Amino acid sequence: MSVHATARITAAPDGRGGTALPVLESDGPLAPRRTRAATGPGARVTVVGAMSAPLGGDRLALEVAVRDGAALTVDAAAAMIALPGRRTGDEPGDHARYDVRLTVGEDAVLHWLPEQLISVTGSDLRAHTRVELAPTARLVLREEQILGRHGEPPGTLTTRLTVHHAGRPLLDQQLALGPGAPGGWDGGAVIGGHRAVGQLLLVAPEFDEKPATARLLGDTAVLTPLAGPGALVTALAPDARALRRVLDDVLADLYR
Repeated sequence: MSVHATARITAAPDGRGGTALPVLESDGPLAPRRTRAATGPGARVTVVGAMSAPLGGDRLALEVAVRDGAALTVDAAAAMIALPGRRTGDEPGDHARYDVRLTVGEDAVLHWLPEQLISVTGSDLRAHTRVELAPTARLVLREEQILGRHGEPPGTLTTRLTVHHAGRPLLDQQLALGPGAPGGWDGGAVIGGHRAVGQLLLVAPEFDEKPATARLLGDTAVLTPLAGPGALVTALAPDARALRRVLDDVLADLYR
């Protein structure tokens, strides 16, 4: 039986210089929990997996709103594992969906730092992250996809990231990987045989005054300035650990 679930997080100023969480709503396998803000700005929420998900046929969503002047870091307790769904005879199972909606208000800050998304053999997941940013909003967003568990081929994974800043498009890109993706996904023009792919998006008003400089970051990562107050890092790596090291190094260098 498939699961349809939507969890919600809302952060707002608490009137004392901090950030309150008036909405912290769990649903299905998504269980957000307030945790100690050891790193990052304002309040911190850790998303805990309450059951195995997403399975084929599941429809999961997470909605995060950071109101004007608030600051929030959202991370996760563990990686998300996309698993195969139930099959009927020889028919393939239905795909799963995971939709994330992030809204960041004026002078608000969101650090969106989930753990890796692992695509397991036989799975089919379509994930879409939509972001709406006010003109003075700040965003740090990290996404990492791992193709298969150790020693296994991946499932099919389609991810899309859509970002609007001040009502205008800032970034809209889609990546399809695995056996259900168009031909060439594993070739030199896409991931070139690597098993880990990730991106780090930084948006801040300072990039309007001083845009980031396009440059290579080693052999398999690149920093690209966007047509707006943002910069995008895209990286490939042989495994999750190497990918995280690249993204962490860039974040420490660019976001001080």
